[in-house]
Amino acid sequence: MNIPLPLHSIPIQSFRYSALQSVETDILRLDQLHPVVSGNKWFKLKVYLQNAIREGKEGILSFGGAWSNHLVALAFAAREAGLGSRGIVRGEEGVKLSDALTEARSYGMELVFVSRDAYRDPQILQNDPSLLPPDWLVVPEGGRGPEGIAGAETILSLVPDLAVYTHICCAVGTGTMLTGICNAALPLQEIIGISSLKGNDQLSASVRRSLRDANRNFRILFDFHFGGYAKHPPELIAFMNEFYAATSIPTDIVYTAKMLYGVDKLIREHYFKKGSRLLLIHSGGLQGNRSLMPGELIF
Repeated sequence: MNIPLPLHSIPIQSFRYSALQSVETDILRLDQLHPVVSGNKWFKLKVYLQNAIREGKEGILSFGGAWSNHLVALAFAAREAGLGSRGIVRGEEGVKLSDALTEARSYGMELVFVSRDAYRDPQILQNDPSLLPPDWLVVPEGGRGPEGIAGAETILSLVPDLAVYTHICCAVGTGTMLTGICNAALPLQEIIGISSLKGNDQLSASVRRSLRDANRNFRILFDFHFGGYAKHPPELIAFMNEFYAATSIPTDIVYTAKMLYGVDKLIREHYFKKGSRLLLIHSGGLQGNRSLMPGELIF
């Protein structure tokens, strides 16, 4: 795979956002990993890519919506690995493609649009031979699955002084990255996931089943979704701009902004004991901001 990745030089940046901040906070800047295969996307994809190459597959197929960073990253990575790529896209094709799908297509990805009902029914997709060419590898949406978890487990290998942290915090969608981090963290570290999805907690049990240590200390918080996946009311946009002005760290509307907002609120509410030190995972995803109007963000 001919993708130059500066894995040994990803910065860990200390920051202070609020004068009320009472604990030390560092952030692992995975957003600086690569301009396209950004953030956690590489880690969740790399085992799938390795398997496809080892097994002699001709291409990779995966799933996503109109603004899927996952499909963009997969299209680029597959091209660099000499593989074909096909994206099964949720919803009918519009008159104009989103910027994300336009970019994915520019990397050689074939886009196949299916109805939302068909997208939600795995049997429809699996029983349609026209969707999956022979000798292709299927990657679940977002890179979830054992291979994605195994890749995410290597994220913490980029942190040279892992033992100094009492807590590790990250955004949560499918729970793939959270599961990998839980598996790789040190025994006494508490792992906190901030969910970007609205709804009741049906994810914690799923994560627990995929852990090597069923007693792993983690929790997922569902109080900071701002109305649901990719919802971004003015309060969130204001936070993103204020946070960037204070720290020079860009965030995205889907994941990292909500994670940082949640951590900031926990700090203000004295959730973390004095002497705690937090490691936050910047999971990238900045391409998601392309759905915003020009000028909404100051970065």
